[in-house]
Amino acid sequence: MVQFDVYVNPSSHSKAHYPYLVDIQSVVLTDLATRIVIPLGRSSAFGGEAMKRLTPMFSFDGEELLLLTPQIASVPEKQLRKPVGSLAHFREQIIAALDLAITGV
Repeated sequence: MVQFDVYVNPSSHSKAHYPYLVDIQSVVLTDLATRIVIPLGRSSAFGGEAMKRLTPMFSFDGEELLLLTPQIASVPEKQLRKPVGSLAHFREQIIAALDLAITGV
């Protein structure tokens, strides 16, 4: 598994609003049975109320999606199937969102 890979949300309950999960876990932690992820939510569901630095918007698979940093979670690695893409080219924005959430800076 590679940091910033994108996976289809395995949850049938939340998939409609949060279609994808971004794996943000460092490759150094490959021995863990879980992965730290941030959901990607459809921007249309949030009515333009996003905090741009905390929840940056990305175009992915033809949709405008928000990185919902405050909803960071872990999921069992076995629930994440094949990656459907990568947001590695947005690394700086993802790290900045995490920094804001954790340090306030």
